[in-house]
Amino acid sequence: MVVTIKHVAEAAGVSAKTVSRVINGEAHVSEAKREAVMRVVRELDYRPNAFARSLSSSRSYLLGLLIDDPASGYAADVQLGAINACRDKSYHLLVERVDRGEPDWQRALTASLERLRLDGALLPPPLCDDPEFLDLLDSVGLPYVRIAPGGEEARSGFVRMDDAAAAAEMTRHLIALGHKRIGFIAGKPTHGAAAKRLDGFTREMAAHGLVVDPALVRPGDFSVRSGMVAGEAILSAGKPPTAIFASNDDTALGVLMIAHRHHLDIPADLAIAGFDDAPTSRAAWPPITTIVQPNRAMAAEAVDILTDPHYRNDPRDPAWRRLLDYRLVVRGSTDQGLV
Repeated sequence: MVVTIKHVAEAAGVSAKTVSRVINGEAHVSEAKREAVMRVVRELDYRPNAFARSLSSSRSYLLGLLIDDPASGYAADVQLGAINACRDKSYHLLVERVDRGEPDWQRALTASLERLRLDGALLPPPLCDDPEFLDLLDSVGLPYVRIAPGGEEARSGFVRMDDAAAAAEMTRHLIALGHKRIGFIAGKPTHGAAAKRLDGFTREMAAHGLVVDPALVRPGDFSVRSGMVAGEAILSAGKPPTAIFASNDDTALGVLMIAHRHHLDIPADLAIAGFDDAPTSRAAWPPITTIVQPNRAMAAEAVDILTDPHYRNDPRDPAWRRLLDYRLVVRGSTDQGLV
């Protein structure tokens, strides 16, 4: 049997209009009636019809995931977390690619937003840190929640983890294993988290009285190829390191490939650490020690904020800023200390 709003109203002992108000997050409903309706909604597993809801209100019940690279493993994780959260709230998710390299990207994006009638947007990096992009969304009045922003935290609601603290913990792990000469491969400069990870690494090294050799710190862009290029440069240095900390797992995989080319035993000759807990970290041999970044949970939290009827009233309220936990996972690429 298909459960309708009338079934919910009858079971809760209220009118269909009251059920509609509760589901749409409207005011003028007592807390007792709201709780009664939501209890029945859960018991009957009622799923409102998004099309019918959009016809009876000014909302479309559509959220957009605006992203620069939908094909990345990170994007897939964020998308899955957002989709599941949207389903629970009877919203739908649309994925829209934004290519800032196109000469008329502003016009194309504005046209798309007008056509899609989104209720709000989720913004992962690097778009979440792009002032010109954020200004455009503000100009068209589209509410948004940023995922893992690197700056301007007072600008809107956001969900992130502490990248600097996580990088520091990974650095402590390597130091505890006896490593003193540690290389580091940075992430894409446009990602705010990249700078925080480098900062966490350098601060922790300094806290232990260890010198960071500039020759062992190389730029990267979160890709496997950048890990190979940077890894080759670091391992070819006059005095190579005993460990390399890469800003993400794809980069770490590139380092691992180069280390095998140099016939190095991992981790006896070289320890390798990554960040993100991407599928590549688990599929590599040996598996890569990493930081578990809660990408799906962050996307789900962002959906929770964006669908709150009170959010658009004051998106700068500190109540809409959420910090989630990370976790260090030790695997075969580092699980052996220096002799």
